[in-house]
Amino acid sequence: MSRPRPHIDASGRRARLGRRHLLAPAYRSARTEEVADAVVALHASDAATVHLAACARLTAPGPAEVERALYDDRSLVRLLCMRRTLFAVGAGLAPVVASSTALAIAAKERRNMTRWVLGGAAGWDERRLAEVEARTLAALAARGEAAAGDLAADVPDLRDTIVVSPGKPYEATVAVSSRILRVLAAEGTIRRGRPRGGWTSSSFRWTPGTAFADLPAPPAPEARAGLARRWLAAYGPATVEDLRWWTGWTLTDTRRAVTATDAVEVTLDGGVAALALPDDLEPVPAPEPWAALLPGLDPTAMGWKSRDWYLDPGHVPHLFDRSGNIGPTVWWNGRIIGGWAQRADGEIVWRLLSDEGGREAASAVAAEAARLAGWVGDVRVTPRFRTPLERELSA
Repeated sequence: MSRPRPHIDASGRRARLGRRHLLAPAYRSARTEEVADAVVALHASDAATVHLAACARLTAPGPAEVERALYDDRSLVRLLCMRRTLFAVGAGLAPVVASSTALAIAAKERRNMTRWVLGGAAGWDERRLAEVEARTLAALAARGEAAAGDLAADVPDLRDTIVVSPGKPYEATVAVSSRILRVLAAEGTIRRGRPRGGWTSSSFRWTPGTAFADLPAPPAPEARAGLARRWLAAYGPATVEDLRWWTGWTLTDTRRAVTATDAVEVTLDGGVAALALPDDLEPVPAPEPWAALLPGLDPTAMGWKSRDWYLDPGHVPHLFDRSGNIGPTVWWNGRIIGGWAQRADGEIVWRLLSDEGGREAASAVAAEAARLAGWVGDVRVTPRFRTPLERELSA
Protein backbone atom coordinates (compact mmCIF):
# COMPACT_ATOMS: atom_id res chain seq x y z
CA MET A 1 0.00 0.00 0.00
CA SER A 2 1.19 3.52 -0.78
CA ARG A 3 1.74 5.81 2.15
CA PRO A 4 -0.69 8.72 2.51
CA ARG A 5 0.69 12.08 1.57
CA PRO A 6 1.58 14.36 4.49
CA HIS A 7 -0.98 17.08 5.14
CA ILE A 8 0.13 20.65 5.76
CA ASP A 9 -2.69 23.03 6.62
CA ALA A 10 -2.88 26.79 6.20
CA SER A 11 -1.75 27.50 9.76
CA GLY A 12 1.37 25.43 9.15
CA ARG A 13 2.12 27.37 5.98
CA ARG A 14 1.67 30.67 7.80
CA ALA A 15 3.98 29.53 10.61
CA ARG A 16 6.68 28.83 8.03
CA LEU A 17 6.05 32.20 6.40
CA GLY A 18 6.61 34.22 9.58
CA ARG A 19 9.92 32.50 10.30
CA ARG A 20 11.38 31.98 6.84
CA HIS A 21 10.47 35.36 5.43
CA LEU A 22 11.89 37.06 8.54
CA LEU A 23 8.60 38.80 9.29
CA ALA A 24 8.29 37.77 12.93
CA PRO A 25 10.49 40.09 15.04
CA ALA A 26 12.49 37.20 16.52
CA TYR A 27 13.66 36.20 13.02
CA ARG A 28 14.55 39.59 11.56
CA SER A 29 18.06 40.02 10.19
CA ALA A 30 20.82 42.57 10.51
CA ARG A 31 21.82 42.41 6.83
CA THR A 32 19.98 43.10 3.60
CA GLU A 33 21.65 40.18 1.82
CA GLU A 34 20.10 37.74 4.30
CA VAL A 35 16.70 39.29 3.71
CA ALA A 36 17.00 38.91 -0.06
CA ASP A 37 18.14 35.31 0.30
CA ALA A 38 15.25 34.53 2.66
CA VAL A 39 12.67 35.55 0.05
CA VAL A 40 14.89 34.47 -2.91
CA ALA A 41 14.65 37.91 -4.54
CA LEU A 42 13.26 41.36 -3.76
CA HIS A 43 10.88 42.96 -6.24
CA ALA A 44 12.54 46.02 -7.76
CA SER A 45 10.10 47.35 -10.36
CA ASP A 46 9.39 50.10 -7.85
CA ALA A 47 12.67 51.36 -6.39
CA ALA A 48 11.03 52.02 -3.03
CA THR A 49 9.88 48.40 -2.70
CA VAL A 50 13.43 47.11 -2.28
CA HIS A 51 14.01 49.40 0.71
CA LEU A 52 10.58 48.99 2.27
CA ALA A 53 10.56 45.20 1.88
CA ALA A 54 14.07 44.83 3.25
CA CYS A 55 13.53 47.19 6.18
CA ALA A 56 10.33 45.39 7.20
CA ARG A 57 12.61 42.42 7.91
CA LEU A 58 15.67 44.18 9.35
CA THR A 59 16.39 44.47 13.05
CA ALA A 60 17.65 48.03 12.53
CA PRO A 61 15.79 49.36 9.49
CA GLY A 62 17.11 52.23 7.42
CA PRO A 63 17.98 53.11 3.82
CA ALA A 64 21.73 53.20 4.48
CA GLU A 65 21.87 49.45 5.13
CA VAL A 66 20.02 48.67 1.91
CA GLU A 67 22.12 51.12 -0.11
CA ARG A 68 25.26 49.48 1.26
CA ALA A 69 24.22 46.16 -0.27
CA LEU A 70 23.01 47.68 -3.55
CA TYR A 71 25.69 50.27 -4.28
CA ASP A 72 28.68 50.00 -1.94
CA ASP A 73 29.24 46.25 -1.58
CA ARG A 74 27.22 45.46 -4.72
CA SER A 75 26.12 42.24 -3.07
CA LEU A 76 22.64 42.67 -4.55
CA VAL A 77 22.17 42.72 -8.31
CA ARG A 78 19.13 44.05 -10.16
CA LEU A 79 18.07 41.63 -12.91
CA LEU A 80 15.21 41.58 -15.37
CA CYS A 81 14.17 38.01 -14.74
CA MET A 82 11.16 36.16 -13.34
CA ARG A 83 7.99 37.10 -15.25
CA ARG A 84 10.04 39.76 -17.08
CA THR A 85 10.08 41.70 -13.81
CA LEU A 86 12.97 43.58 -12.24
CA PHE A 87 14.27 41.90 -9.07
CA ALA A 88 17.17 42.51 -6.69
CA VAL A 89 18.98 39.21 -6.23
CA GLY A 90 21.94 38.19 -4.09
CA ALA A 91 25.17 38.22 -6.08
CA GLY A 92 25.72 34.53 -5.38
CA LEU A 93 22.34 33.57 -6.79
CA ALA A 94 22.52 35.96 -9.76
CA PRO A 95 24.28 33.50 -12.13
CA VAL A 96 21.62 30.87 -11.39
CA VAL A 97 18.80 33.35 -12.03
CA ALA A 98 20.56 34.56 -15.18
CA SER A 99 20.96 31.06 -16.62
CA SER A 100 17.50 29.85 -15.60
CA THR A 101 15.51 32.90 -16.58
CA ALA A 102 17.22 36.22 -17.35
CA LEU A 103 19.26 35.23 -20.41
CA ALA A 104 16.20 34.07 -22.34
CA ILE A 105 14.40 37.29 -21.46
CA ALA A 106 17.43 39.36 -22.46
CA ALA A 107 17.56 37.61 -25.83
CA LYS A 108 13.91 38.45 -26.46
CA GLU A 109 14.47 42.04 -25.32
CA ARG A 110 17.34 42.37 -27.81
CA ARG A 111 15.29 41.01 -30.68
CA ASN A 112 12.46 43.40 -29.90
CA MET A 113 14.78 46.38 -29.45
CA THR A 114 16.65 45.70 -32.70
CA ARG A 115 13.39 45.44 -34.64
CA TRP A 116 12.12 48.63 -32.98
CA VAL A 117 15.24 50.71 -33.66
CA LEU A 118 15.86 49.49 -37.21
CA GLY A 119 12.23 49.82 -38.13
CA GLY A 120 11.60 53.23 -36.58
CA ALA A 121 14.81 55.28 -36.61
CA ALA A 122 16.01 56.69 -39.93
CA GLY A 123 19.50 55.68 -41.00
CA TRP A 124 19.92 52.83 -38.51
CA ASP A 125 21.06 49.33 -39.40
CA GLU A 126 22.60 46.50 -37.39
CA ARG A 127 26.12 47.80 -37.95
CA ARG A 128 25.29 51.26 -36.67
CA LEU A 129 23.44 49.79 -33.68
CA ALA A 130 26.47 47.68 -32.76
CA GLU A 131 28.78 50.68 -33.10
CA VAL A 132 26.56 52.87 -30.91
CA GLU A 133 26.44 50.18 -28.24
CA ALA A 134 30.23 49.81 -28.29
CA ARG A 135 30.72 53.57 -28.01
CA THR A 136 28.18 53.72 -25.18
CA LEU A 137 30.01 51.03 -23.22
CA ALA A 138 33.33 52.79 -23.81
CA ALA A 139 31.87 56.11 -22.63
CA LEU A 140 30.49 54.49 -19.50
CA ALA A 141 33.80 52.78 -18.76
CA ALA A 142 35.57 56.12 -19.07
CA ARG A 143 33.12 57.86 -16.73
CA GLY A 144 32.73 54.99 -14.28
CA GLU A 145 29.17 56.05 -13.58
CA ALA A 146 26.76 58.05 -15.72
CA ALA A 147 23.11 58.98 -16.18
CA ALA A 148 21.46 58.39 -19.54
CA GLY A 149 21.82 62.09 -20.39
CA ASP A 150 25.55 61.97 -19.72
CA LEU A 151 25.96 59.04 -22.10
CA ALA A 152 23.87 60.78 -24.76
CA ALA A 153 26.24 63.76 -24.51
CA ASP A 154 29.16 61.42 -25.23
CA VAL A 155 27.30 59.38 -27.87
CA PRO A 156 24.89 61.77 -29.68
CA ASP A 157 23.30 58.91 -31.65
CA LEU A 158 21.54 57.95 -28.41
CA ARG A 159 19.47 61.12 -28.77
CA ASP A 160 17.75 59.88 -31.93
CA THR A 161 14.05 59.43 -31.37
CA ILE A 162 11.22 57.21 -32.55
CA VAL A 163 7.54 58.07 -32.54
CA VAL A 164 5.66 55.34 -30.72
CA SER A 165 1.98 54.61 -31.51
CA PRO A 166 1.69 57.39 -34.10
CA GLY A 167 -1.79 58.82 -34.43
CA LYS A 168 -2.98 57.29 -31.17
CA PRO A 169 -4.11 59.34 -28.16
CA TYR A 170 -1.05 57.98 -26.31
CA GLU A 171 1.44 58.79 -29.09
CA ALA A 172 4.90 59.48 -27.66
CA THR A 173 8.38 60.36 -28.87
CA VAL A 174 11.00 58.10 -27.30
CA ALA A 175 14.77 58.36 -27.42
CA VAL A 176 16.54 55.21 -28.64
CA SER A 177 18.75 55.43 -25.53
CA SER A 178 15.90 54.16 -23.35
CA ARG A 179 15.60 50.84 -25.16
CA ILE A 180 19.31 50.37 -25.84
CA LEU A 181 20.28 50.92 -22.20
CA ARG A 182 17.47 48.64 -21.05
CA VAL A 183 18.77 45.81 -23.23
CA LEU A 184 22.38 46.32 -22.15
CA ALA A 185 21.19 46.13 -18.55
CA ALA A 186 19.09 43.03 -19.27
CA GLU A 187 22.23 41.39 -20.65
CA GLY A 188 24.29 42.46 -17.63
CA THR A 189 26.89 44.54 -19.51
CA ILE A 190 25.70 47.58 -17.58
CA ARG A 191 23.93 47.75 -14.24
CA ARG A 192 21.78 50.19 -12.33
CA GLY A 193 23.81 52.21 -9.86
CA ARG A 194 22.89 54.78 -7.26
CA PRO A 195 19.90 56.83 -8.41
CA ARG A 196 19.78 60.56 -8.84
CA GLY A 197 17.76 61.76 -5.88
CA GLY A 198 16.75 59.64 -2.91
CA TRP A 199 16.10 55.96 -2.42
CA THR A 200 12.58 56.19 -3.86
CA SER A 201 13.90 57.36 -7.25
CA SER A 202 14.03 55.14 -10.34
CA SER A 203 16.25 57.61 -12.23
CA PHE A 204 19.34 55.43 -11.98
CA ARG A 205 22.89 56.19 -12.88
CA TRP A 206 24.52 53.41 -14.89
CA THR A 207 27.75 51.60 -14.05
CA PRO A 208 29.74 48.98 -16.00
CA GLY A 209 28.74 45.38 -15.41
CA THR A 210 29.64 41.86 -16.47
CA ALA A 211 27.56 40.25 -19.19
CA PHE A 212 25.44 37.52 -17.63
CA ALA A 213 26.44 35.21 -20.47
CA ASP A 214 30.04 35.48 -19.25
CA LEU A 215 29.28 34.49 -15.65
CA PRO A 216 30.17 30.98 -14.51
CA ALA A 217 26.74 29.41 -14.24
CA PRO A 218 25.15 25.97 -14.55
CA PRO A 219 23.29 25.08 -17.76
CA ALA A 220 19.72 26.32 -17.90
CA PRO A 221 18.01 23.04 -16.82
CA GLU A 222 20.32 22.69 -13.82
CA ALA A 223 19.89 26.37 -12.98
CA ARG A 224 16.10 26.05 -13.11
CA ALA A 225 16.27 23.11 -10.72
CA GLY A 226 18.48 25.12 -8.37
CA LEU A 227 16.13 28.09 -8.42
CA ALA A 228 13.11 25.84 -7.91
CA ARG A 229 14.80 24.30 -4.89
CA ARG A 230 15.53 27.73 -3.41
CA TRP A 231 11.95 28.83 -4.05
CA LEU A 232 10.45 25.72 -2.43
CA ALA A 233 12.68 26.22 0.61
CA ALA A 234 11.27 29.74 1.02
CA TYR A 235 7.70 29.35 -0.28
CA GLY A 236 6.87 25.68 0.03
CA PRO A 237 4.71 23.80 0.34
CA ALA A 238 3.24 25.14 -2.87
CA THR A 239 1.90 23.97 -6.20
CA VAL A 240 3.57 23.55 -9.57
CA GLU A 241 1.27 26.29 -10.84
CA ASP A 242 2.51 28.65 -8.10
CA LEU A 243 6.09 28.09 -9.19
CA ARG A 244 5.25 28.37 -12.89
CA TRP A 245 3.51 31.69 -12.24
CA TRP A 246 6.32 33.03 -10.04
CA THR A 247 9.07 32.20 -12.52
CA GLY A 248 7.26 32.72 -15.81
CA TRP A 249 8.66 29.41 -17.10
CA THR A 250 6.73 27.08 -19.36
CA LEU A 251 4.80 24.33 -17.64
CA THR A 252 7.18 21.74 -19.10
CA ASP A 253 10.28 23.50 -17.78
CA THR A 254 8.62 23.97 -14.39
CA ARG A 255 7.75 20.29 -14.07
CA ARG A 256 11.24 19.22 -15.06
CA ALA A 257 12.79 21.61 -12.56
CA VAL A 258 10.55 20.34 -9.76
CA THR A 259 11.36 16.73 -10.60
CA ALA A 260 15.07 17.51 -10.28
CA THR A 261 14.56 18.93 -6.76
CA ASP A 262 13.37 15.56 -5.37
CA ALA A 263 10.35 17.37 -3.95
CA VAL A 264 7.64 15.16 -2.47
CA GLU A 265 3.90 15.50 -2.73
CA VAL A 266 1.88 16.82 0.20
CA THR A 267 -1.78 17.66 0.64
CA LEU A 268 -2.97 21.16 1.48
CA ASP A 269 -6.36 22.21 2.81
CA GLY A 270 -9.18 21.20 0.52
CA GLY A 271 -7.25 18.19 -0.74
CA VAL A 272 -5.04 20.30 -3.01
CA ALA A 273 -1.88 18.47 -4.08
CA ALA A 274 1.32 20.45 -3.56
CA LEU A 275 5.07 19.98 -3.28
CA ALA A 276 7.58 20.36 -0.47
CA LEU A 277 11.24 19.54 -0.04
CA PRO A 278 11.88 16.19 1.66
CA ASP A 279 13.29 17.85 4.80
CA ASP A 280 10.34 20.24 5.11
CA LEU A 281 7.52 17.92 6.12
CA GLU A 282 7.49 18.22 9.90
CA PRO A 283 5.34 20.78 11.75
CA VAL A 284 7.00 24.14 12.31
CA PRO A 285 6.46 25.88 15.67
CA ALA A 286 4.57 29.12 15.19
CA PRO A 287 6.53 32.25 16.08
CA GLU A 288 5.23 34.78 18.58
CA PRO A 289 2.30 36.81 17.20
CA TRP A 290 3.56 39.33 14.66
CA ALA A 291 2.36 42.21 12.54
CA ALA A 292 3.96 43.68 9.44
CA LEU A 293 3.39 46.58 7.07
CA LEU A 294 4.63 45.37 3.70
CA PRO A 295 4.99 47.52 0.57
CA GLY A 296 3.35 47.16 -2.79
CA LEU A 297 4.85 44.25 -4.75
CA ASP A 298 6.41 42.78 -1.61
CA PRO A 299 7.91 39.37 -2.44
CA THR A 300 5.84 37.59 0.21
CA ALA A 301 2.55 38.97 -1.07
CA MET A 302 3.60 38.15 -4.66
CA GLY A 303 5.03 34.71 -3.91
CA TRP A 304 2.12 32.49 -4.94
CA LYS A 305 -0.54 32.49 -7.60
CA SER A 306 -3.08 30.91 -5.24
CA ARG A 307 -3.44 33.25 -2.26
CA ASP A 308 -6.65 32.24 -0.49
CA TRP A 309 -4.77 30.77 2.47
CA TYR A 310 -3.42 34.20 3.46
CA LEU A 311 -5.74 36.63 1.64
CA ASP A 312 -9.52 36.85 1.82
CA PRO A 313 -10.71 37.00 -1.83
CA GLY A 314 -13.11 39.74 -0.79
CA HIS A 315 -10.16 42.02 -0.06
CA VAL A 316 -8.65 41.71 -3.53
CA PRO A 317 -10.54 44.68 -5.09
CA HIS A 318 -9.20 46.97 -2.36
CA LEU A 319 -5.58 45.82 -2.40
CA PHE A 320 -4.78 45.10 -6.08
CA ASP A 321 -4.72 47.29 -9.17
CA ARG A 322 -6.33 46.23 -12.43
CA SER A 323 -3.13 44.57 -13.66
CA GLY A 324 -2.85 42.30 -10.63
CA ASN A 325 -0.20 44.29 -8.75
CA ILE A 326 -0.66 44.24 -5.00
CA GLY A 327 -0.40 47.47 -3.04
CA PRO A 328 0.78 48.12 0.54
CA THR A 329 -0.63 45.51 2.93
CA VAL A 330 -1.08 44.99 6.66
CA TRP A 331 -0.35 41.49 7.98
CA TRP A 332 -1.18 39.66 11.17
CA ASN A 333 0.28 36.21 11.86
CA GLY A 334 0.63 35.34 8.20
CA ARG A 335 -2.65 36.78 6.92
CA ILE A 336 -3.36 40.04 5.15
CA ILE A 337 -5.86 41.96 7.26
CA GLY A 338 -5.69 45.44 5.70
CA GLY A 339 -3.75 48.04 3.80
CA TRP A 340 -1.71 51.16 4.56
CA ALA A 341 -0.52 54.35 2.91
CA GLN A 342 1.50 57.48 3.59
CA ARG A 343 -0.20 60.86 3.43
CA ALA A 344 1.37 64.01 2.01
CA ASP A 345 2.26 65.21 5.53
CA GLY A 346 4.17 61.96 6.12
CA GLU A 347 1.65 60.26 8.42
CA ILE A 348 1.43 56.49 8.06
CA VAL A 349 -2.24 55.50 8.02
CA TRP A 350 -3.90 52.13 7.69
CA ARG A 351 -7.25 50.42 7.57
CA LEU A 352 -8.02 46.96 8.84
CA LEU A 353 -10.37 44.98 6.62
CA SER A 354 -10.76 42.25 9.21
CA ASP A 355 -11.15 42.11 12.98
CA GLU A 356 -8.83 39.13 13.12
CA GLY A 357 -6.52 39.40 16.11
CA GLY A 358 -8.66 41.98 17.84
CA ARG A 359 -6.96 44.53 20.07
CA GLU A 360 -3.68 42.64 20.07
CA ALA A 361 -3.43 42.89 16.30
CA ALA A 362 -4.48 46.54 16.26
CA SER A 363 -1.85 47.42 18.86
CA ALA A 364 0.88 45.50 17.00
CA VAL A 365 -0.04 47.18 13.70
CA ALA A 366 0.16 50.61 15.34
CA ALA A 367 3.63 49.73 16.65
CA GLU A 368 4.78 48.65 13.20
CA ALA A 369 3.42 51.85 11.68
CA ALA A 370 5.42 53.87 14.21
CA ARG A 371 8.52 51.80 13.41
CA LEU A 372 8.06 52.45 9.70
CA ALA A 373 7.48 56.18 10.20
CA GLY A 374 10.57 56.34 12.37
CA TRP A 375 13.03 55.26 9.69
CA VAL A 376 11.23 56.72 6.65
CA GLY A 377 11.43 60.17 8.23
CA ASP A 378 10.82 63.05 5.83
CA VAL A 379 10.74 60.87 2.71
CA ARG A 380 7.41 60.56 0.91
CA VAL A 381 6.59 57.22 -0.67
CA THR A 382 4.04 56.84 -3.46
CA PRO A 383 3.76 53.30 -4.86
CA ARG A 384 4.39 52.97 -8.57
CA PHE A 385 1.27 50.84 -8.92
CA ARG A 386 -1.53 52.45 -6.98
CA THR A 387 -4.46 50.52 -5.61
CA PRO A 388 -7.94 51.65 -4.54
CA LEU A 389 -7.34 51.45 -0.80
CA GLU A 390 -3.92 53.10 -1.00
CA ARG A 391 -5.33 56.00 -3.00
CA GLU A 392 -8.19 56.45 -0.57
CA LEU A 393 -5.99 56.36 2.53
CA SER A 394 -3.36 58.71 1.14
CA ALA A 395 -5.85 61.41 0.14
